[in-house]
Amino acid sequence: MAPALLVLLASYLIGAIPFGLVMARVIKGVDLRTVGSGNIGATNAMRILGKPLGLVAFLLDFAKGLLPTAILAGYAGPLAAETPFLAEALAGTAAVLGHCFPVYLGFKGGKGVATGCGAIVGVEPMVFVASGVVWLVILGLSRYVSLASIAMGAAFPVSAALLVPGAPAFVVACSLLTLLVIVRHRSNITRLRAGTEPKIRERTAAMH
Repeated sequence: MAPALLVLLASYLIGAIPFGLVMARVIKGVDLRTVGSGNIGATNAMRILGKPLGLVAFLLDFAKGLLPTAILAGYAGPLAAETPFLAEALAGTAAVLGHCFPVYLGFKGGKGVATGCGAIVGVEPMVFVASGVVWLVILGLSRYVSLASIAMGAAFPVSAALLVPGAPAFVVACSLLTLLVIVRHRSNITRLRAGTEPKIRERTAAMH
């Protein structure tokens, strides 16, 4: 179990690296926690840093999930062979928890969407593709990034069950990610219900 515990610890610590926060502080001298939505994730980083650098922040958060599932999970020892995708599911979950509850920031982090996407790609890219289509459709229809992210999160376990049969650990991990995405977006859900959640065009206009 020692190798598995080390993999989980490393996955958590990698997931906890606040790339968006660091980029905003170094490039703009701004603390992401005090501007925009106050979130340290890629969406808020994009508002503050602009689209190109915001995309870099997204890719770095994405990589925090991809690395543990695609590479580190292979070093989990016997755990990697016990149940299909069990090591990958646990490593990916640890990385997402690291992003959402980073030890470096007093356990106050982001919403886990980008890191969760990376973790899923490390197991089965088509699950990400299928769920990404849901994100695009909901965003196109509603113009709400938060609603699209929640819908994509809900699509993760459904896509996993359909595309990766015989991998219950992966489906469970995707279900936990769905729950986490919903919980982390609870303030957005409140604003959506109240009709005060800004749409993507409104957010863009507010920045100028």
